[in-house]
Amino acid sequence: MNLPPVSAVVFAYHNVGVRCIKTLLARGIQIKLVVTHEDNPAETIWFDSVAALCKEHGIETVTPSDPSTPELAAKVAAIGPDFIFSFYYRHMLPVSLLALAKRGAYNLHGSLLPKYRGRVPVNWAVLHGETETGATLHEMAAKPDAGAIIAQTSVPILADDTAFEVFGKLTVAAEQTLWHALPQLMSGTFTPLPNDLANGSYFGGRKPEDGRIDWSQSANQVYNLHRAVAPPYPGAFFEQFGYHFIIEKARLSDLSAANLPTGLHVVDNVIYGVCGDGRALRIIELRCDGNIVSAEELQQLTHVAG
Repeated sequence: MNLPPVSAVVFAYHNVGVRCIKTLLARGIQIKLVVTHEDNPAETIWFDSVAALCKEHGIETVTPSDPSTPELAAKVAAIGPDFIFSFYYRHMLPVSLLALAKRGAYNLHGSLLPKYRGRVPVNWAVLHGETETGATLHEMAAKPDAGAIIAQTSVPILADDTAFEVFGKLTVAAEQTLWHALPQLMSGTFTPLPNDLANGSYFGGRKPEDGRIDWSQSANQVYNLHRAVAPPYPGAFFEQFGYHFIIEKARLSDLSAANLPTGLHVVDNVIYGVCGDGRALRIIELRCDGNIVSAEELQQLTHVAG
């Protein structure tokens, strides 16, 4: 006997949204509607387009600024989807909307829940020096990232990984998590796991100003900040000599800098950022007021400023 096709309404954005929509299609799920975001012209768009993918596949898309409107609820209700999925969609979905999915509503979150619930979990994990993160498929609930866990896939965070590099791993982990979980979701044979919020953590969004470097912190703290916000994110920044600097690339250094004051220095034609614990970052690419500067150019700036 042929089973009726499984239908879904999908809320999606970013690379994770693109890969997970492709995964649903590959598993034979009929996507009746995709709700996504208009790209923000003030944001650096370094990721793939959900809207472009849907256009390629002939899937209807809408871009409401607020997913809790009666119009969207009526549209989803008319579809009567088996599932609602959220893949890196940036707004919370109201419980009344989630209830329109006959067989459940599920979100793909970029951490190993219950750790790092909330916004930009990859950036927070790198900032806190984690050595592992991952992707979690979970039931959606009234609170963010609080529903029962369906499946997880972990990825390593290497010592020099930036958040951008970790996000690439996470995108693959999200695809793998969804691919392996879908057969059980579709057959209704999955066993949800508890999402123990008491043993987890919640973090809000980050602003560019949060990338300001405090050189009095330890080298590990400053380096983790750099890795967490390195391009294509806005970058870790500071002001010195009357100029605005952004660190593009850096590594922890073995330089013994205990005799140097904190901040920028040029030693043997290499740029260093000296930190409060006497250790330093070797700065490979440094941007000054919009332009990449060499060690020689930085020395000239320092001389002029002095």
